[in-house]
Amino acid sequence: MFDIESKNQDEIVFSTKKGAIKINIQDSTIDANLPVGKIKGPCEVEIGDATIRGIATTSGKTIYDVEIGGIHTGIMGGIEENLDDIVADILCTSSIRAIREIEPKLIISMGNVDGMVSELKLSARTEKKLKIKSPDSLPTAKEVVVLS
Repeated sequence: MFDIESKNQDEIVFSTKKGAIKINIQDSTIDANLPVGKIKGPCEVEIGDATIRGIATTSGKTIYDVEIGGIHTGIMGGIEENLDDIVADILCTSSIRAIREIEPKLIISMGNVDGMVSELKLSARTEKKLKIKSPDSLPTAKEVVVLS
């Protein structure tokens, strides 16, 4: 259904049959090679198979909820604000607090994975690309993935 990749700890890339969407949490931008260019900051947009909600935080940063095929992915990086605004099956973060409050099924580490896995008492696996086939293909127990 879709793939998730990351080239650096500030970016997450979603790939579907209809194209690729790159979200940069540091710049608060969405880049999908649209004629209008990058979308910056809080927003509600549909791009191809994805519905994206950019949520403004109290500090002026943006967190994202990306829904593709009924699967919600929260992208927060190290942001620990507005946690009540995200319900996520997959959470891209470096915040242990966000993981504990949101309780995703799958965690994509966007920072210090060693501290995260020891604090949460989980193990991590490394993947180049994460393939998500359906909501049923998500793990039943919490799992941490490092994208490289």
